[in-house]
Amino acid sequence: MNRLIVVFTLFLAFFSSSPAAFAQVDTTHVTENAHAEPEKKKFDIGKFALHHIADSHSWHVIGETYIGLPVVLYTKDGFVTFNSSDFNHDDEGKVVVERKGQRFVKVHEKIHYASAVANEHGQFVDLDEKHHALNARPLDLSMTKNVCTLILSIVIILVVFINVANGYKKRKGKSPKGLQSWMEPIILFVRDDIAKPNLGHKYERFMPYLLTVFFFIWFNNMLGLIPFLPGGANLTGNIAVTMVLALATFCLTVFNGNKYYWKHIFMPDVPWWMYIVMVPVELVGVFTKPIALMIRLFANITAGHILVLSLICLVFVFDSLYIAPVSVAFAVFIGAIELLVAFIQAFIFTILSALFIGMAIEEHH
Repeated sequence: MNRLIVVFTLFLAFFSSSPAAFAQVDTTHVTENAHAEPEKKKFDIGKFALHHIADSHSWHVIGETYIGLPVVLYTKDGFVTFNSSDFNHDDEGKVVVERKGQRFVKVHEKIHYASAVANEHGQFVDLDEKHHALNARPLDLSMTKNVCTLILSIVIILVVFINVANGYKKRKGKSPKGLQSWMEPIILFVRDDIAKPNLGHKYERFMPYLLTVFFFIWFNNMLGLIPFLPGGANLTGNIAVTMVLALATFCLTVFNGNKYYWKHIFMPDVPWWMYIVMVPVELVGVFTKPIALMIRLFANITAGHILVLSLICLVFVFDSLYIAPVSVAFAVFIGAIELLVAFIQAFIFTILSALFIGMAIEEHH
């Protein structure tokens, strides 16, 4: 890994310095015409990467082809519905959609009430000094790209496991076959290497949750690595999704905690005068564990997507095709690592969930 980083750094240094070192330019001519040519706008790699990992009201297929998704807004006059394609893929507040006497615009994938007149840039919104829209917003309940991916992943999981369950019913007592033979080793891995070591003899009670969490995260991580339809969404890189998953683990831990678990928190085995320190620390730990689960999954998946996009964008940053082989090679390399990370992050979330639940139900010896 260190050698790859050194090689990559040397390539970047070479291509960034080579134009100045090797090109023969008539500096007098450049100086005379510098004031006549407008300064070329720099490629904003951060804005590009964040735009592509963010949720959206349409699903990009290829080129300028998009699939419009249903927009559902709750306004002061009730529900308003229309298709996101009515905005003509505008994201700067220049196209107004009127429904039920109300006008709406879309700015940075957020839908606002439109202003009566456009500003000097042709946008029907009021902007602050940071170019953020100040207009009021309706309650957005739309079917965004992440919502559609969530539904798609649920359908895939149901199809896979209904097929596997039917296989067990039809081939009872026989060796697995087809999809069943692919999924059985992973199911046994979750049972034998995650559930049993952390939950003991009570593991069967929590196996449905652990299997659901593991395959939900893994399948959505894999869908997020597909750059085209039906992939391309950053579902497990959305902190709202990871928060709900972490909240489920938190609820299972809290509601299944036995008296020894709560005694350890409120009456730890330390001298009484240390309670003033230990009890607050233990209480904070109850909440920091699910927060760590939430942030770890969100940060790792998001960072991986940003890294791949950033490597590809080096071609536009350096404005040279010579960097393309290097950026594409490293993007493919990081993409291959992300295939492994997709599985590892599902494993880590599941094993930590099992560990936290196991600590709550552990019997006193």
